[in-house]
Amino acid sequence: MKGSDIKALLRFIGIMLVAEGGLMSLCLVPALHFADGTAEAIGLCSLFTLAVGALLWVTYGRYRRIDDRRMSYLLVVLLWLVLALFAVLPLLATGASTDFTAAAFEAMSGLTAVGATVFPEVAALPSSVLLWRSMMQWFGGFGIVLLVLALSPRLGINKYSLYTAEASGADNTGKTAVSTAVTVRRTLTIYLALTLVFIAALYIAGMQMWDAVNLTFTNISSGGFSVASDSIASCTPAQQYILAAAMLLSGVNFTLLYLFFTLRWRQIGHKLDQFGFYIGIYGAAALFAVASLHWRMDYPWADALRIGAVQTASALTTTGSVVADTTQWWTPLCFVLLTLSICGGMAGSTSGGLKAMRVIILLRNARGILRNRLHPHAVAPLRLNGRPVSSHIVNNVMVIFMVFGATLLLGIMGLMLCGIDATQAIGASVGCLTGFGPGLGPSGGFGSYAAFTHPAMWLCTMLMLLGRLECMTVLVVFLPRFWRR
Repeated sequence: MKGSDIKALLRFIGIMLVAEGGLMSLCLVPALHFADGTAEAIGLCSLFTLAVGALLWVTYGRYRRIDDRRMSYLLVVLLWLVLALFAVLPLLATGASTDFTAAAFEAMSGLTAVGATVFPEVAALPSSVLLWRSMMQWFGGFGIVLLVLALSPRLGINKYSLYTAEASGADNTGKTAVSTAVTVRRTLTIYLALTLVFIAALYIAGMQMWDAVNLTFTNISSGGFSVASDSIASCTPAQQYILAAAMLLSGVNFTLLYLFFTLRWRQIGHKLDQFGFYIGIYGAAALFAVASLHWRMDYPWADALRIGAVQTASALTTTGSVVADTTQWWTPLCFVLLTLSICGGMAGSTSGGLKAMRVIILLRNARGILRNRLHPHAVAPLRLNGRPVSSHIVNNVMVIFMVFGATLLLGIMGLMLCGIDATQAIGASVGCLTGFGPGLGPSGGFGSYAAFTHPAMWLCTMLMLLGRLECMTVLVVFLPRFWRR
């Protein structure tokens, strides 16, 4: 790697730090409005972040191009680490947390839109910190990806390599470098529009503007942070249904949403396989949840329908918002919700997990292998949206699935070695790797990760990063061959 490439990378990180510092400064509004005593701390954190970002930007301003494609992977990994490091500052400076490890856990959870928290009583946090937590998730849900893609031409990096390096927001079964710019514009338009629409909807439904802004930020980004200690359980039924709609829409491919809202029916017709699977698995799981809540746990039909529909949407889209104390629920229902979070929403959405597209490919590949057992000489290519899927893509999906599974198992083992019991270790590993957030036991439902040891918190923090970048990007950077000339 050339020195000029490293300097261009630092320049780009500087640009992103300036963006983060600008967002941080917006937290001065609630700090001053509610007079919570954190205005000075937030102001200093914002100025420091802006200063460091501007220094990098100006110092390496003439290095505008990166020639080495490997730098796209290094850029994405460093970007998340550096932005998370600076996101810690408001949490420490305001006194919301006095423990760097806990603050780092919270910051990574925010920027990766995981939603796991170390704060048992969220409602006791200063208003500026509450907004910062919400803004981290809104920015991390899609904002960082969009900024990287939008600014990448100035670095000379191939946009497709960046698009696949940050694969959490990518449907890489058919993207090309040419279509990426169009995808960025469409995604940004839909993301901003949905944010404004759901803020207005919650406000009309009787929610205070402060709560409406924060909950929209965290649910439209599939994040799950809340301004209340009981997540969204204290919201009215109408507000909970609106939030469920926000979760489900954020789990849909944003390009597909753009085509739908612009009435481009012909183009939509070729993209419905993944959407049909997404809606189908949600409907089946929601029916199971409603039936379980009513017949197994004696919920009235109205409550069972609402809680089942909302909590299933939260699990499938890996949002992590909680509408009831799931730690007291029937074990098979908890298992179904955990399985939904592993599946995740559609590719090209803010959701985490494996993505519905990859699950479809895995299932259809398995079906094809079974058919070949009966008809060894038959040629039946795997199809998605009516078109053949190349063996290269199938192999990539298989590798991602295996790496995801291996990482999950290692995470569970690592947490147990850190002194976490098996139930919590499974829940936390799945919650952090998939982006769902809440785990099982004390870290599930309305609980938190506050009781986790420092080694366990650091391991969960790493799982969040691995899950957000879908493991492969981070692992590539650690290969010895990556650093060779």
